Amino acid sequence: MSTANRSNTSSSPFLLTGIPGLEALHVWISIPFCFTYIMTLLGNSMVLLAVRLDKSLHEPMYYFISMLAVIDLIFSTAVVPKMLGVFWLDSREIGFEACFIQMFFIHMFTAVESGVLLAMSFDRYVAICNPLRYNTILTSSRTVQIGLLSLARGAGVMTPLMCLLTSLPYCKTRVIPHSYCEHMAMVRLACTDPSVSDLYSLIVATLLVGTDSVFITFSYGMILRSVMRLPSQEARLKALKTCGSHVSIILLFYIGGLLSMYLQMFSSGLAPHVQVLVADFYLTVPPMLNPLIYGIKMKQIQKGIFKLLGQLAGLSISQAD
Repeated sequence: MSTANRSNTSSSPFLLTGIPGLEALHVWISIPFCFTYIMTLLGNSMVLLAVRLDKSLHEPMYYFISMLAVIDLIFSTAVVPKMLGVFWLDSREIGFEACFIQMFFIHMFTAVESGVLLAMSFDRYVAICNPLRYNTILTSSRTVQIGLLSLARGAGVMTPLMCLLTSLPYCKTRVIPHSYCEHMAMVRLACTDPSVSDLYSLIVATLLVGTDSVFITFSYGMILRSVMRLPSQEARLKALKTCGSHVSIILLFYIGGLLSMYLQMFSSGLAPHVQVLVADFYLTVPPMLNPLIYGIKMKQIQKGIFKLLGQLAGLSISQAD
């Protein structure tokens, strides 16, 4: 194939299949994904508004929760609207650049979320193990800097991978057997050896997940040791309850991500629609559950949301009058 033809072919749009083998059920399958997306938008928006409007929530822990809410909103919006377009309107075509932009957002904000979860574990470590220095170590400006550093890290590790992937010639079929531009499904369409990009993505994923997981485990291990030394049982329960919500989010994020990744890598004997459904639910369910976990586990967030709802209800009544 000539260079010109290869270039022209590589810039052609891709086609998303949705759920391979279950195309006839796309409308029914779309219902839970539509529901989770609506709940994601409502839940995370409420968390952001509650933290923004309630001054008692202007603390580092709630700033990190707000960062997770923003990540979840961007993450879901990068995936679900196009997914629903495939399910509802059979709008399968996605532009060459748009496909890689979607992939970039998915993987970049996965890395950013991992960094924010690490920051949350450090926040709880300082609050419980060194409370007297908490306000001097984790100031508002330092919290923002940590968030920006997580964003820069995510963009920094993903930009080289996107350069490697976009430079590959895609001269095979344009059909992606997925409901979004999934990395491994895309690589299989390249007509040259993608071993360099595969090696890079494997190293980056291992280093990011491995390093963050080690530090998170260490932080919560130290927290658990300190909590068990507290003289008051009420204080122990309060600390464990606060950390319990964080641990729930961390387990949901890492276990779901690893399960999705390994099913894509070692898929022999597994039905394609099972692989795709697991990946789709990993991208859509955690962003919906995160604000629910905050609301159930954290009374401060609950109070902030109820206060916000009360203000909105009062505003509606006054406008009606």
